[in-house]
Amino acid sequence: MNNHLPRQAETQLKATAAAPRFYCPGDLSQGATRDLPEAAAHHAARVLRLHVGDPVTVFNGEGGETSAQVHAITKHRVAVRIGPWQSREAEAPIAVTLVQGLSARERMDFTIQKAVELGVTEIFPVETRRSVMRLAQERAERRVEHWQNLVIASCEQCGRNRVPIVHPVSALPDWLGAYPAEPSRLRLILSTNAQARLRELNPGAQITLMAGPEGGFAAEELAMTEACGFTAVRLGPRILRTETAAIAALAAIHALWGDF
Repeated sequence: MNNHLPRQAETQLKATAAAPRFYCPGDLSQGATRDLPEAAAHHAARVLRLHVGDPVTVFNGEGGETSAQVHAITKHRVAVRIGPWQSREAEAPIAVTLVQGLSARERMDFTIQKAVELGVTEIFPVETRRSVMRLAQERAERRVEHWQNLVIASCEQCGRNRVPIVHPVSALPDWLGAYPAEPSRLRLILSTNAQARLRELNPGAQITLMAGPEGGFAAEELAMTEACGFTAVRLGPRILRTETAAIAALAAIHALWGDF
């Protein structure tokens, strides 16, 4: 923002740009005043340097969004006045659940962030035999909280008004036992040794996509998933990194059957 602009001109310029989006869980009744969550308030006040009266958009993750205005700013608080609700959605027509083998920190972060931008509805981090990352209970809980915050930030950026859930970390056999196959849901697992390709399949409205860690899945894990109704598919003849594989598959799914 140009610091030499008069205050009125600065406000008008902000109004012509896309209003910043903030996740604000809970009731968003028109006319109410709500405090933004701590991270969102810091971003609004310290990074975007918003002022009282500036327009913003808020959503609570349950669908739709509301226009709002900054109502008050203090050192540790940003309050917004809620405006009219709008039914706008940016969800994909095909619901994809991502089951992602744990990978190294930055790679896992990247995968989750981009998967949300590409429309996944929920994320299950699973520990596999070749997972580089190993998480004890307390560390796993902190990582899930970190990933959920990444999901929220991605929704704020990409325009989604429904926030995918990052589930607790589980071992792959435990996940397979807890989530039996559903007749209406296509189950896919990425494997470089598979013969099937995405374009040869006929999915319904729901897909579960499983992607491995850095070293891929062990042979016994592939056999285990096949016994649980997963179809192994490959993404061409090239070997993709773990952070590329799930993202490439999601993009292909939306190009074939989604909204690309």
